[in-house]
Amino acid sequence: MESMENKSLIEAMEGYFQAGTLLDLDRLDAVYAPDFVNIRTDKIGQTVSITKEQFMETFRRLKDGGGTTLGTTEDVKYMATTVYDNHGSVVLRRTKEGTPVLYNFVWRMEGGLPTTIIREFSVEEDLSALISMIRESSAGGH
Repeated sequence: MESMENKSLIEAMEGYFQAGTLLDLDRLDAVYAPDFVNIRTDKIGQTVSITKEQFMETFRRLKDGGGTTLGTTEDVKYMATTVYDNHGSVVLRRTKEGTPVLYNFVWRMEGGLPTTIIREFSVEEDLSALISMIRESSAGGH
């Protein structure tokens, strides 16, 4: 039973990454739960939370700007999957600008299958650039 659930979580992640690679906004909108939050932490203890709306706005901006992809996913290494209560986690590692980033994607599970992503936790090297970008966009309007 456990291995089948693991397989469904990996397949769900692959589908999610494919939607991101293609900037398929409808699929991304469907895969992120309405209450989705991305919680990013870095090695020096800074934390940023990003909502589904903020994510979707970024994706729309990319697409409107002529973007066709969020980049490749060859660097994804699946570390672990686990199912608990009505949730499943996929722990994975990616390399971002030469440094490893650790992720825990939390999926809502229904009938033993992953339906939507409700949380994405990541541990990165340094969030300073992202934090100042968020401050500028919220201070200066659009």
